[in-house]
Amino acid sequence: MQQKNGNGTFSSKIGFVLAAVGSAVGMGNIWMFPYRTGQYGGAAFLIPYLLFVALFGYVGLSGEFALGRLTRTGPIGSYEHAMKSRGKKGGAFLGSIPLFGSLGIAIGYAIIVGWVVRSAFGALTGTLMSTEPDVFFEQMSASHLSSVPWHVIVVVITVLILIGGVSSGIEKINKVMMPAFFILFIVIAIRVAFLPGAMEGYKYLLVPDWSYLFNPKTWIMAMGQAFFSLSVTGSGMIIYGSYLSDKEDIIHSSTMTAVLDTCAAMLAGFAVLPAVFAFGLDPQAGPKLLFITLPRVFQQMPAGRLFAFLFFLSVLFAGITSLANMLEAVSEAAQSRLKLGRKTAVLLAGAATLIVGLFIEYEPLMGTWMDIITIYVVPIGAVLGAVMIYWVLGVPKIKAELMIGRKKPIGRGFDFLAKYVYVLLAAIVVICSFLIPGGIG
Repeated sequence: MQQKNGNGTFSSKIGFVLAAVGSAVGMGNIWMFPYRTGQYGGAAFLIPYLLFVALFGYVGLSGEFALGRLTRTGPIGSYEHAMKSRGKKGGAFLGSIPLFGSLGIAIGYAIIVGWVVRSAFGALTGTLMSTEPDVFFEQMSASHLSSVPWHVIVVVITVLILIGGVSSGIEKINKVMMPAFFILFIVIAIRVAFLPGAMEGYKYLLVPDWSYLFNPKTWIMAMGQAFFSLSVTGSGMIIYGSYLSDKEDIIHSSTMTAVLDTCAAMLAGFAVLPAVFAFGLDPQAGPKLLFITLPRVFQQMPAGRLFAFLFFLSVLFAGITSLANMLEAVSEAAQSRLKLGRKTAVLLAGAATLIVGLFIEYEPLMGTWMDIITIYVVPIGAVLGAVMIYWVLGVPKIKAELMIGRKKPIGRGFDFLAKYVYVLLAAIVVICSFLIPGGIG
């Protein structure tokens, strides 16, 4: 099928996979996965987590990639196509829900990545090392319009990447940023391993407490972590799938994406938690782990200024590649629905992200905004995507698309796993997000 949106395709399999990994790897991998693993049984938590990653990668990621490649458009057009296949209307409206989720996350994410840029600059100049972390964080988040230049830098960088197009922009930047992310985190993890007291962090992360496997909340949290870590949200992965060549094996690409995303999460754990324990700090500090707890670690660590810069640089790479995926979904919708040129659509998406974000730079407002989007909007969009793919469009059509570019037959259990297990679990994610304070992802 020829490309309908004129944005081109990924030029290589590795470029596509790295772009998908770039979308999936984000702040949650860096601050949430390490402490949640320790909080729910250490290595015992990894058992349900890896099971869910395998399932969601096999049928969740594959389904979204396949729907995108089949329709060659984003969530609005894809959901519309699925509904029309049943003679129904309303697909465009339903597709706008996960798309709004992508835009909503992008608005808050751009603010957070702006804080990352400011922290990296602070490490480079030394101000991060000489300022109390609470004070430094307050200076960039405790008032309206408190971090505008850094916020603008992040949006401008992302817009410039997207204006470059799929192969020359998204693919090229991910081929640089994602390998750099892994290399930098490996360097940091090796350095941290030599800190006195680091062993306690490894114990927290890896020593299993098998009793947690009998706690339903462990399984729920592992499911939420896996679901959102892979970015199976009914939007971003569909748009990347729409740029995938027919010669590529989608299931294999999904598996590689899931494996690399899990490696990133584990690597973050090995880099972050031993350092936190080495200096007797709180491993469950949540998002502020990045901006308050870890700067305290770097202030006390030999050559801490250098490692602080490398750390925030690597986090910046993860943030920019994720943000690029969110804004690509939004800009593609503007192209296909409003008939705008790519450059105009990208600029419009970037402007919307920046303008709304300027009003919520104050950290409590930004936190409330992100809670609303991630706890309510995104899970609903994700379950809509699962239902659209496997119930509305149907398993046979998706399997036919999955077989394009694939030599091996799809496993016999795929139909049951996709239509019943995956869709049911996606629904449970929505229910748990509503019922459990703070959500599960």
